[in-house]
Formats: sequence, structure tokens, C-alpha cells
Amino acid sequence: MRRSILAAAALLLALPSFSQLNTPPDGGNKKALVGERIGITDVTVHYDRPAVKGRDGQVWGGLVHKGFADLGFGTSKSAPWRAGANENTTVEFSTDVKVEGKDLPAGKYGLFIAYDPAECTVIFSKNSTSWGSFFYDPKEDALRVTVKPVASDKKVEFLQYQFTNQTETGATLELDWEKLTIPIRIETDFVNLQLASFRKELRGERSFNPGWQSFNQAATFCLMHDVNLEEALGWVDHSINGAFIGEKNFRNLSTKALILTKLNRADEAKAIMKDALALGSPVEVHNYARQLLAQKKNQEAFDVFKFNYDKHPNTYTTNMGLTRGYSAIGNYRKAMEFANKALPQAPDNANKMNVERLIKMLGEGKDVN
Repeated sequence: MRRSILAAAALLLALPSFSQLNTPPDGGNKKALVGERIGITDVTVHYDRPAVKGRDGQVWGGLVHKGFADLGFGTSKSAPWRAGANENTTVEFSTDVKVEGKDLPAGKYGLFIAYDPAECTVIFSKNSTSWGSFFYDPKEDALRVTVKPVASDKKVEFLQYQFTNQTETGATLELDWEKLTIPIRIETDFVNLQLASFRKELRGERSFNPGWQSFNQAATFCLMHDVNLEEALGWVDHSINGAFIGEKNFRNLSTKALILTKLNRADEAKAIMKDALALGSPVEVHNYARQLLAQKKNQEAFDVFKFNYDKHPNTYTTNMGLTRGYSAIGNYRKAMEFANKALPQAPDNANKMNVERLIKMLGEGKDVN
């Protein structure tokens, strides 16, 4: 009986396999993915993570061969490293990008690296579906860039990709393994991509839902980045006066005033801002005055704080406003008077401690701004 069971088991193992259950990758490698949004560009890396497994000092230039090599399998006789384990490491970009200063169109790419201790060649291949680099073909290259590997004191057991040095327009994609980092800088044309996205979205559902907010949001982006101001003025005007969606309020009127200021139309800006202040909440007006303080427009800021106080007297917000306003024009005695009014009105302990700090500064003859 035992002999027949063993024979049946052997027969089953010998049969060809037409499907495979879902199990971890061979060799203890771990599947992984990492992604980052740079501006409005999504970057996603799929890879398998080999481990050092006690092969310290044997990874780079050993397990990871130098340059291009005949791997003894597949069609490639001059293959780079697969930049991971098992099937292709892939990287996908949702928009066009620049890699190390060179243009790369949106799309999904196989990622390969020709390692050298002085300078690595990073390859983005149009073929992202092969197994490793055994079938690598240089004719399928979309881009090659060179980067300098960086030695590290910290050991990384399992190969990993991560994003570092993030800015609004870029990030560094790092490959870390054993005691080496290979950095790949990715940059996006964020501002122009965002403007193109706005133009598309403002002709669709977002043009009426949520309505004025969408057009004001696009205009505010242009204001903050000091670009596309004439088109931004059209967007904010639509936010204010557009059919069905237009709404006149502090937010879009103040946006328009600030755009007009940047366009050197100061008289128009001043008139629009007067309308905005009349519609603003105490907090909105207070925050606008603080923006003026940040621009060193102290007298203008004081006038706005005073306007807010006259309209909403003896509240925590407006007392704090005149504390800052009087301090900004050098009248610390009056600033102290309003700070003492604000102290018992503080809504929580953190705000109370802040008012006490400002009172101490004023007592020492220091500007609280």
C-alpha cells in the first residue's frame, strides 16, 4: 500500500504543470512596489528584492556584474543588470519627465543598470515585460543616463527603492542595496503640466461642480507661482461673475486684487480689495492683514486690523489683530492693552500661552511680528 502511494505521488510530480498557485517568489526574494506623486505626476516602481544573504563585499561587481555581460541564457550576449531580481524591474511615469536632465515620455519602462563603481549607466527600455535582462535588446532603449553610485555606511539587507530629496517639481529615485546607493534624479515640468490640467478640467465637470472654487483655485495657483496671470485673471473673473457658478466672496475677490497688484494695476486692486474686506469673515480679514505684515506693509496691515476690529469689536481675533497691528507700527503700549484684552478670551491653553509670550515680548520692547 505504501509503495503504491509513493508511486502515485511520483507520477503527479512528473506531470506537466499548466498553472501555478500564488506563492512567494523563488529564492526568498520579496515582491515590492513604491510610488511617489511629484507635482501631479505619478511615478511607480515594481521590483523584486534580493537579499545580501551573507554575501557582504560580493554583491557589487560579483553578484551584480560590471557593465554588460553574456549571462549564458536568453538572446542577449551583452546584458546589463536587471536592477532587482526575477522579472523586469519596471518604472512607470504618468506624464513626460526629465531623468538626469534628459527627456523621457510618459509610459512604462523596463529598468536596467550597467553597474560600474565609478559611473553606472541607467537604461529605460521600451520592453517592460521580459524576464530579467536575459532578452535585453539595446534597440529597445528609450533612454540611457549615467549616474555616480554613492557608498554608504549603512547596510541594506534587502534591495530597496525609495524617493528622497523631494521638491515641488522633482525627486530622487534611489536604489539601495548592501552598502551602495544608485541615485536617479527625476524632474517634471510641474507648472505647465498643472496649467494644462486646469485648462482640461475647467471645461469638464469641475467647471460647475464645485463651481467658483475650481476657477479660483486655478487662479490662486497662478498667483502663488507668478505665472499665467492674464489667463488667471479671466479664471477668477469667471469665479466671481460666471453664469450659474459665479459667487462674489472674500476669497475670490482677494485673489483678483492680488493678481491685479502683480499686473501693476494698483488702483483697480485697491477698489476690489475694499469690496473683499466688506465680505470677509473676521478670520479671513485677520489672515489677510497678517499677509500684509509678511510683506512689510505695516501701515496697510494696521488699517486692515483696525477695520476688522471696528466691524467686530472686542473678540479674541480682533484683539489679537490690534495687538499685532499696533506692534507693527511701534506702539507697544497700545499693543499691550489689546493683548491683555485677548488673554482671557483665548480659546485654549496653547493660544493662552502664545498671548502670554507676546505680552512678555511687548514688555521687553520687542515687536511681536
